[in-house]
Order: sequence, then structure tokens, then C-alpha cells
Amino acid sequence: MGRMNRFMRNGRSIIIAYDQGIEHGPTDFDGRNVDPKFVIDIANKGGFDAFACQKGIAEKYHEMIEIPLLIKLNAKTNIYGKEPVAKQLCSVDYASRLGAAAVGYTIYIGSEFEADMVQEFGKIEEEAHDAGLAVVLWVYPRGEYVKDDTARDMVAYAARAALEFGADAAKVKYTGDKESFSWVVKSAGNVPVYMAGGKKTKNESEFLTHVSGALDAGAAGIAVGRNVWQSSDPLRTAKVLNELIIDRKSPEKVTKTA
Repeated sequence: MGRMNRFMRNGRSIIIAYDQGIEHGPTDFDGRNVDPKFVIDIANKGGFDAFACQKGIAEKYHEMIEIPLLIKLNAKTNIYGKEPVAKQLCSVDYASRLGAAAVGYTIYIGSEFEADMVQEFGKIEEEAHDAGLAVVLWVYPRGEYVKDDTARDMVAYAARAALEFGADAAKVKYTGDKESFSWVVKSAGNVPVYMAGGKKTKNESEFLTHVSGALDAGAAGIAVGRNVWQSSDPLRTAKVLNELIIDRKSPEKVTKTA
């Protein structure tokens, strides 16, 4: 797992994500989690292995963040509804000066602007590796010709792209079952695959079932945001995830003991 080893415990890890403010706007927030200090406190106390955010959060709050920092280098808003493109807004050098241990980048494969993002990422990946930073690639199939962005072969394509592009880890959507997701993991070769936490699920059991399925398929962990900091008891949710992912307990057992 190379550069991702520093983020691993028992071969797995949990990334807490807080980059949704630019990606989705205010709809993800309430009176508690709109405050970065609230989420950073969860990150520090919840047993997470990295904190993912955009450069603005890192600039204003990096001194409060006690766990490894993963800074996203590109972004887009959710207002423009056509072919997606997320362009670089933070340099590798600046992320390093802010204390980043890793950098992240999103590529929307299938988008009309795919080539622009791929080219930009190629330069970023080389710069980051020269600086000794791990590179996590968010890979999401999007665009006019993508009919189902969680279909097995589409997500496997995303995972394989992460390997071919030179990423140290891939963050992809869950396909819905262990069998299909195992093909996704195999397609990534020796690049660790992280399941994207996605929207807040209707209940914890549904979310834990998805996480467990991804782990059984060989995932290295999850990159989760809303299903933690939108929870009524985020630190309890963090404890459950640590027991499930790091301690490798069953979903039934972790919910009984939480």
C-alpha cells in the first residue's frame, strides 16, 4: 500500500471528509455541523486516520486539526448542472506548507471535460510524489454517456483509472453488493479502494451493511462525512465504525455494544 501505510491501522483506515461545503452547498449542514470546529472536534476524538477538506478550511483551522490532513486540490460547485469539471485551486506546495500529509483530487470520468482533469492530475500526482505526499483520487463516472454511476463495470472502470493514473488510493461509490464490489477492488490492483460514504442513509443499519459489504469485498476502508457528522451522536457512530472497520467486528456485534 506504499504511501498510504501511514494512514493504516490493521491494514485499514477511516477518512473523515468535510469537503461538502463547496461541492453541495449549505443543504448538507445544520446548526451544529456548519461550524468547522464541530466537525474537527469529531475528527480529533473519533479515531479517524485523516481529515479531508478544501484549502479554505485547512487555511483557517489547520492548527486545530490533530490527525493527518488530506487537502483536496480541486473543486466545483453544484450549481452548474451540465457536464462536470473540477479544476485545481490549491497547489501541492501550498498544501504541503499547510501541513498536508496527503492531497486529493477528483476526476469525473466520462465527462466532456475528462481530458482536462486527467492532464491536470498527471502533473499534480508527480509533484505530490516528489514532495513525499500520498495522492488520493476521487473517481466518479459522470456525464451524458454515464447511465448508471454505481454499475459494477462503471465503478470498476473508475477504480482501474485510479491505478492507471498513478493514485495511491481510490475513493469510489459502492456498487450495492459485495460480489460486484469485489470486482471493483480487483480492478484497482494494489491501489487501496475506499468506499465513498455518500448521503446520510435513512438508518445506521443500512449504512453499516454497505460498509461491511465493501470491506468483505476487500476495501481498505471508507471516506465518510455526512453519515458521521450528520448523525445524532457522531462520536458513537465513529466508535461503531472503528469497531467494524479497524477491529473487524460484525455489524450486529458493533451495534449491540455501542
